[in-house]
Amino acid sequence: MRVLGVDPGLTRCGVGIVDGGTGRQVSYVGVHVVRTPSDLDLADRLRQVADAMDEWLETYRPDAVAIERVFSQQNVRTAMGTAQASGVVALSAARRSLPVGFHTPSEVKAAVTGSGRADKQQVTTMVTRLLQLQERPKPADAADALALAVCHLWREPMRARLAEAERRAADLAKAHKARLSAARAQRTGAASRPGRGGTG
Repeated sequence: MRVLGVDPGLTRCGVGIVDGGTGRQVSYVGVHVVRTPSDLDLADRLRQVADAMDEWLETYRPDAVAIERVFSQQNVRTAMGTAQASGVVALSAARRSLPVGFHTPSEVKAAVTGSGRADKQQVTTMVTRLLQLQERPKPADAADALALAVCHLWREPMRARLAEAERRAADLAKAHKARLSAARAQRTGAASRPGRGGTG
């Protein structure tokens, strides 16, 4: 399975491609940071992000896209730009009918380092080690994008199994409820029918 991980942003948008093998085996494919000038209009900056996503999706043809889930930050303007870039990426994936997964920063950190409170340096170190890179990916946006792809490869199968188990449990509960309703209806119907009596 091939995953494109995206650390969304307007000034810097990290993009990383990772292939998953058997078990927890992962391998590096490519990484890039899309940069847009801050003096451009918002629409033009978003278009540049969209164009870059289209190019990467077309070139590498991933099976899924993993995007960092946006949280409100102290800098509202930065948070808005990140959310807008995230939406552009999700739209590019949806147009190709690709599944999109959103992962929180703590989920990504926990997946690659074992701790949801790891700092960026620890994430970069583990990504470098896991993907057997010769150099540490820079800037941090690049390492984060690769970490997102790894996180998705490792967490999504478990999520899918849990979702399937929940679906089956819901189906069983629904069937059980239907059987109980049918049994109650049958008892009620039997009780309401008049008995047969003889005159002798």
